[in-house]
Amino acid sequence: MARPRVPLLSTERIADAAIELVDSGDTFGVNALARQLGVTPSSLYNHVDGRDGIIEVMRGRLGERYLAVPPTGTWDEVVEQIMRASRRMYAEHPFVVPLIVGKTITHPLVIASYDTLATALLGAGFPDDEVLVVVAILDAFAIGFGLDLASPDHIWQPETPTVNLARLLADAETGDERSDRAFEIGLELLLDALRMRLGRLDLD
Repeated sequence: MARPRVPLLSTERIADAAIELVDSGDTFGVNALARQLGVTPSSLYNHVDGRDGIIEVMRGRLGERYLAVPPTGTWDEVVEQIMRASRRMYAEHPFVVPLIVGKTITHPLVIASYDTLATALLGAGFPDDEVLVVVAILDAFAIGFGLDLASPDHIWQPETPTVNLARLLADAETGDERSDRAFEIGLELLLDALRMRLGRLDLD
């Protein structure tokens, strides 16, 4: 019997199938993924190092889709581009987030994206002992606003009288419009705060 022209498994195929499985909301695991691919669990171990290995190739595959284009421009433009790309990634794959945030990042492409961000912040003048803190803050911002797009259209629904919330909700945006506006204002506030901190550092 002739061997197939294309290998049955590859890290890319495993990653794509794992992302599809997680996006569907089904339970994620090595056995479930093997069933989806129509292979035995042991065959996956020829390409990935168990469950953690699968999660990391998922992270790398998403990085290829959303973070592969290097950002350009000033430090704040680099931050903005990475925040927008990261938010899209988390928003379009919200069920993947709990998996990837619970595992140490090792994939070279994703590491390179964080290195680009750290390098931009260092070049702007942030001190060494603050750069990773700022990176963590930015990461949390992108994750939070990515998941915010998965929120219900109406986040608050008061059932008892309120001082101001109900009045504000009467004319407020909902759904993606609300989330997009909150992201834009939040990103502007975040960048303004970082610029102000740089200004204070320059005076010290």
